[in-house]
Amino acid sequence: MTEQQYYYSTNPTAEHNLISWPYELRGHNFTFTTDNGVFSKHLVDYGSRVMIDTVDLTNLPAGPILDLGGAGYGPVGITVASELPDRQIDMVDVNERALGLAKQNAAANHVTNVRIFSSDVYAGVKDQQYAAIITNPPVRAGKKVVDQMLSEAIDHLVVGGKLTVVLQKKQGAPPSAKKLMEQVFGNCLILKRSKGYYILESTKKEWRK
Repeated sequence: MTEQQYYYSTNPTAEHNLISWPYELRGHNFTFTTDNGVFSKHLVDYGSRVMIDTVDLTNLPAGPILDLGGAGYGPVGITVASELPDRQIDMVDVNERALGLAKQNAAANHVTNVRIFSSDVYAGVKDQQYAAIITNPPVRAGKKVVDQMLSEAIDHLVVGGKLTVVLQKKQGAPPSAKKLMEQVFGNCLILKRSKGYYILESTKKEWRK
């Protein structure tokens, strides 16, 4: 498979094959349209489902929420936006095909409190501060990319803001990610373990940078 075929490439060259299917997340009924060249085309991947079910969207500080780098066709950001209609949800990815599908799916599911745009990690949100950052990072893009997503999150969170991430044990990521998040934030909780997936959460404390 060439680099342009991967879901984390900017412009996948895989031949189009659009499909649509219904799905329920956090009690909301959605219809998603997907295509070749995006992550988990045929159903919402298990890691994202566990993260969506686990993430605590209560008691967050004021501010928008960021669905970082794994926006795909939109299930995480669209679910959070449906759950929190009074908040702005930013959904970013590098995959232009995925971004187009996310915009289409937001409109089809009558979700209007979202902004969907291209950003290579935090490059497109340099001056933005968030109440929460939620990510299913593209592990296949490499450890350097994942570590950047985790370590630079603190610079884009308000005090009291939370970083929530899902990683799969078989990819060897959770122990090193937890260690990195502890180093950066001074804290990291394992919110849930399920079928080899870990949901990790760190909170930006006032005394951190």
